[in-house]
Amino acid sequence: MDETPKRRRREAVESPEDIAYILDTVSDKVPSMIKGIIGAFFSPEAAKDMAKSVAEFRKTLIEGGIPEDEAMRMTREYMQTVTNWKGMMNEFKVGEHHYRDE
Repeated sequence: MDETPKRRRREAVESPEDIAYILDTVSDKVPSMIKGIIGAFFSPEAAKDMAKSVAEFRKTLIEGGIPEDEAMRMTREYMQTVTNWKGMMNEFKVGEHHYRDE
């Protein structure tokens, strides 16, 4: 069991040891989190699920009376939105900090 007491979220960092503890925790946890997220989106199963989602989206548009060419355009836009990682990563907010890639 971890002997280090849990810190309150808004508690101030007061010592180099606090910073070292935070960095150790982040360096241990972030790589596995990123690997898990990437795996969730880019696994063969995820690709299959996304293909089904895109196909269902297009089918629903056509069944709803949207013309074929318009449904195809909207489906392409939908797929681009779902897969646009660069756009999502160019601007994001973490807590009170805002990051924007210029």
